Amino acid sequence: MVELITEYGPMVLSGLGLTVALSLAAVALAVLFGIMGAALRLSSNPVSRGIGRSYTTLVRGIPDLVLMLLVFFGGQTLLNNLGNATGRWRYLEISPFMAGSITIGFIFGAYMTETFRGAFLSIPVGQIEAAKAIGMTPRQYMARIVWPQIVPLALPSFTNNWLVLLKTTALASILGLHDIMYNAHQAGRTSQEPFLFLLMAFFIYLGLTLVSDMALRALGRRYALR
Repeated sequence: MVELITEYGPMVLSGLGLTVALSLAAVALAVLFGIMGAALRLSSNPVSRGIGRSYTTLVRGIPDLVLMLLVFFGGQTLLNNLGNATGRWRYLEISPFMAGSITIGFIFGAYMTETFRGAFLSIPVGQIEAAKAIGMTPRQYMARIVWPQIVPLALPSFTNNWLVLLKTTALASILGLHDIMYNAHQAGRTSQEPFLFLLMAFFIYLGLTLVSDMALRALGRRYALR
């Protein structure tokens, strides 16, 4: 067993950087989609609110893996058909990393939408009304009053979303992305010890989630002291 880990362990660990990069890219997109989704849900325009609700409903109704495969295969076909029709480009390829980050970001953007919307609704309306009364522009009171309060209010839910997102990146291995899960599967097949390397992947993901949880809890305590 030690010999196998010594021989194939570095192969599994080589996917760690890609997993972390995919997670960071996906969470950045998720925050972006979440902010836009929350703005739509909080809009006074019924059409905008309907678009926001449709977004969150769509994500809840489609399995993550199905959506990822649709983006990877269907999105590539759609883009190339569009390029052929317009003559703007000949061939575009969606990489597994791009498909994974876009899909996971889109999925968790819906959960971030509810996170940011709930945090915004927790802010007393009187504070915003007072900011308007003293002549603050929307940009000013968002930056000085709303956003500093949204961060600590949203952080517990954001932490849960991040931890789930981190584990969801394992789905990208089915697209051929050489992340932890893909490399663990390949090491298991080559060594004929799949359980050993799946267990190794288990502990790597567990370590990532524990470190992330401690870091975000520390960030939450820092905001709580302000």
